[in-house]
Amino acid sequence: MSNKTLYTVIVADDEDELREAMCSMIPWKDHGFQLLGSASNGLDALQLVEQYEPDLLLTDIRMPFISGIELARHVREVRPATNIAFLSGYDDFEYAKQAIQYNIISYMLKPLTLEGLGAELNNIRQKIDAQFSMFRQAVSQGTGQDLQASMLMPLVLDDYAELGNEDQAVAYARQCGLLRDNLDQPCYSIMVTCLLEEDGSNRTTPSFVASVDNLAAKYLRGVSFYASGKVISVLLGNPSDFEEYLHILADEIAQMADRILSKRCRIGVSRMARSLTALHTAYKEAMDALRQGDPGESCVQFISDLAPASKGGHLLCQRALDTLDQHYMDVDLSLVSLSNMLDVSPNHLSACIKKYAGETFINILIRKRMDAARELLVNTNLKIQDISRRCGYTDQHYFSYCFKKYCGESPNALRRRLESEKAGVTA
Repeated sequence: MSNKTLYTVIVADDEDELREAMCSMIPWKDHGFQLLGSASNGLDALQLVEQYEPDLLLTDIRMPFISGIELARHVREVRPATNIAFLSGYDDFEYAKQAIQYNIISYMLKPLTLEGLGAELNNIRQKIDAQFSMFRQAVSQGTGQDLQASMLMPLVLDDYAELGNEDQAVAYARQCGLLRDNLDQPCYSIMVTCLLEEDGSNRTTPSFVASVDNLAAKYLRGVSFYASGKVISVLLGNPSDFEEYLHILADEIAQMADRILSKRCRIGVSRMARSLTALHTAYKEAMDALRQGDPGESCVQFISDLAPASKGGHLLCQRALDTLDQHYMDVDLSLVSLSNMLDVSPNHLSACIKKYAGETFINILIRKRMDAARELLVNTNLKIQDISRRCGYTDQHYFSYCFKKYCGESPNALRRRLESEKAGVTA
């Protein structure tokens, strides 16, 4: 492995013996990996991912505080360039399928021998090799893609140039295959990407178009082209596609550029446009976003985050915390859904919460849920199942497991102790 990249890995499992055995007995370097650290619960695992930015997270599905499925979702939101491998004793493919969209590269069932795990690590290494190779190498585009790019360039760069009205543009878009048929009526967003050297000089080349297109295809339809030292991407989708995937795509491009090419990356993203004739306006928005901040530093900037004071700083953080207080019981609450409520990008919201609250979104959410659960256990006669639901957990047993890990005793044990203390006082 001396001539190959060592991919970095974090191991997460709440079974201490198994976790320690994996960390100490697997010859990681022989399989192409460098072990960075380990975690015994989902929250610690997420913090390690944010701290070390590993290439691979190897995690159990059933984890304290946040499940492996939730962990995968949160990792994709903050570090989409990290691949995830599940190691689980739960032979439930339906459960595992919930996370297939979250960059899951492998699913292994316990019990697994060290030899079996080593063999699967070899397979994972080959898959990551292929990812890195694809990002590095320019892939020649077919004539269909070239035709679409040629059609889009004047729309984006020249304020609609000579193509006439929207109906003509749509007809041409169908003719060159950008739009499928009469029912295909997507929205659009413009993303502008630049690669920079350490000194801030522009090092974007036409070959980087293929790298951006390859990543974009994981999430959204789109066509990219090179112009004046920039890769300009026209992305197509419905509003929910953009809400869920646009920030993930932008983050992954920047993270992969840093990890694989050792280049800084600046990305500007426009608002959503509803017509082809609005692409030039969207391009100007993306360029305005790209110009924000230090021009020599890596940055992913959405134009929607640059508007009023309510979308920045301490005020946004306070709005986020207030909204979280109102919605912490929602099972599907996430950084993305919270950012949609506040009309900012998840990237921007996450940075604001960290800066002004001093913690990550998920840490604040788990603490809020656990504190609310303790309050209900102490001051109400609600059943554990009802308290679980009120605190954002659909599985009572998993809720009890998380509560015990967080508070040091199970919900039932807490109530028994309180009843015993009350009986002792009245006696």
